[in-house]
Amino acid sequence: MVVRLKSKSQWRRRIILAVCASASVLLGWFALPFAVPLPAGLLENPAASPQLLDRHGAPILHLTLPDSSRATPVALEEISADLIACTIAAEDKRFYHHGGIDLLATLRAGRDLLAQRRVVSGASTITQQLVKISSPPAKRRPFTKLYEALAARRLEMTWTKNQILTAYLNRLDYGNLRTGTAEAARFYFQKPLADLSLAECALLAGLPQAPSRLNPIRNPARATVRRDTVLKRLAAAGNADPARIAAALAEPLTLRPLAESQPAPWLANQPRVSNLQSPIRTTLDLPLQRDLETIVREETARLREANLRHAAVVVIHNPTGEVLALVSSADWADPRGGQLNGALVPRSPGSTLKPFTYLLALERNHRIPASILADIPSPFRTPQGLDLPENYDRNYRGPVTLRAALACSLNVPALRELNSLGGPQPLQQLLENLGITTLGSDSSIHGLGLTLGNAPVRLLELSNAYATLARLGLYRPALLFPSKFDVGRSAFDGRSAYLIADILADAAARSPSFPPGGPLDLPFKCAVKTGTSSDFHDNWCLGFTPEFTVGVWAGNFEQQPMKGLSGVAGAGPIFNRAMLRLHRDVQPTWFARPAGLIEISIDPRTGKRVPSDAENARPDLAPADQVPPAATAADYDASGRALLDSSCAEWFGSRYNFRRNELALDAARAPEPLRIISPADNATFLLDPEIPSGSDKLRPVTNLPGTARWQSATLRIEPASPEPIIHLTPGTHVLTATDPATGVVHHLTLRVKSL
Repeated sequence: MVVRLKSKSQWRRRIILAVCASASVLLGWFALPFAVPLPAGLLENPAASPQLLDRHGAPILHLTLPDSSRATPVALEEISADLIACTIAAEDKRFYHHGGIDLLATLRAGRDLLAQRRVVSGASTITQQLVKISSPPAKRRPFTKLYEALAARRLEMTWTKNQILTAYLNRLDYGNLRTGTAEAARFYFQKPLADLSLAECALLAGLPQAPSRLNPIRNPARATVRRDTVLKRLAAAGNADPARIAAALAEPLTLRPLAESQPAPWLANQPRVSNLQSPIRTTLDLPLQRDLETIVREETARLREANLRHAAVVVIHNPTGEVLALVSSADWADPRGGQLNGALVPRSPGSTLKPFTYLLALERNHRIPASILADIPSPFRTPQGLDLPENYDRNYRGPVTLRAALACSLNVPALRELNSLGGPQPLQQLLENLGITTLGSDSSIHGLGLTLGNAPVRLLELSNAYATLARLGLYRPALLFPSKFDVGRSAFDGRSAYLIADILADAAARSPSFPPGGPLDLPFKCAVKTGTSSDFHDNWCLGFTPEFTVGVWAGNFEQQPMKGLSGVAGAGPIFNRAMLRLHRDVQPTWFARPAGLIEISIDPRTGKRVPSDAENARPDLAPADQVPPAATAADYDASGRALLDSSCAEWFGSRYNFRRNELALDAARAPEPLRIISPADNATFLLDPEIPSGSDKLRPVTNLPGTARWQSATLRIEPASPEPIIHLTPGTHVLTATDPATGVVHHLTLRVKSL
């Protein structure tokens, strides 16, 4: 047998070829991967669903990403070790031992393909899958697979295994538009990752293989089979306690799918939220928001027979103007308007605007809570003719104090007082200054009915106007997102606001119309006002303590009337429960009395001062410079009844008079004599052409608005209601006001100068 020895040159060639082949393999394994770029999606952190947080940082809403999915990326340390182990067992059991490409799995997949002539098993590693889900969608071609393999190799050489695993678990699709482990655990089980059981971890780990087919909500049986497969693979890996595996296999599938109803669902529609890129903190208090939503659901359900289906609530933290809670409707899913925001829809506010009429009366007509107003039949001329307004109970009470008129929500005194202020314009101007935006540009459209709520307003805006009362005249905008820049502005005098608050908190004063024991009575002092629109379309209840303002609207979005429900019965119970909830943990207080207000005792029949121990004496408050005169014997008849002047004669003899035991008519008694409140005699006025409203116009103020006859030989007097407009010109002028009842003429000297 002849053995031929190869020449040295042949051996040399073979060695060179082997070295070249090895070099090529090494080049392909280590260098070639750097010739392909990593997916752009891997170079950025995975997108997180925008979140709206409450004031304490608790999540209220998880908004969707542009693809309608939700995601909450987390660090690897936050992911359960069981979930990591199950994912590796399900997707890539040699994850920690390969360099991005599992050669054994690749060879097995190739062998199966040749034998079965179809794809039987996959060979993609976790790293390759990460490249795939981080890349734009592409057709499954050999070049695509080659790119994923090379990119996986590059990733393995530049990232740690933990980095790869973190990126993978935060980008996985778990079905139902949930991306990442944290969002999957929140959606399917409403649990944090650390609280998942082994069986729950196995279920989640199995879903990414086919999220739709294995959807545990629609296909629980398939999902359970896949879960058990994952558990068995975990057992085969030998890294789990057999007893735990057995217990997990026996554990029943118990899902707690995240309910679609979320607290404050209206929040996602706020303009500032539309381009949200990161978590943003709101002013809402999530536990309070949830509690108020429950209260609204329960109270509207209780009154369903009265055809009350919807309600809205606004809670404002008075010191800051921040909105602590806002309930938009009783049921967001109600097809009959449930997704309307009742806090923003303009509705008729009923009597809730009356406090602002009386606020103007205190400031402009120099009224005090003890001032006597006439609750008597009073016709008013309107564009449609004469109108004779009535009170809610269709009665007239005769002379009443301003305190009683507001506390009992009487219509006629409010209309008369607004008329004495010159009509609806001053009230509309005040309301607009307080942030009411729905009244339109022409106040004459509403007429005197504005004080009765014939113009639509928004609950949020009206609640903030009440919060301005609670801040004793300091206006701040209502804030849904925290702001450090608003310092507020003064809207009206603090003493006037305090007096209005004192009246609205006076349970005794309102008791004739609102009997004790109802929802307006709370175990602490609280200012409150109700409103009911005509035909029972809208119920309102608004009020405040120094700490909080609560506004409630109740009704039906489709304008169906309720069955006889007033603001007390409809919105009142919600207001009551909301205030009790707010002060559950916050001790209620009351306002310190402003300087300049003093206590007095009055006879509510005359509004005059009487000794505190007098039979009909009532305590009240008044500015120190506006103390009413003392009552005298001339104010009463022999039996102690208060005497009325001739202006009340018609009412006194009518069927409305139920007060004959306390009042008497003196037909010869003239009405209260005319007093000129403004201008003062010998007053000097300066004309400033830069004042937009015009400093050349003067409207006088008297104690009997609309009564005096004004004249001047040198000044033009323009007729207006209730008092004329006097056009000022430089010089010294004499102005006269004649009391038609007595013939008394008041002479005033005015000096007018130009700047």
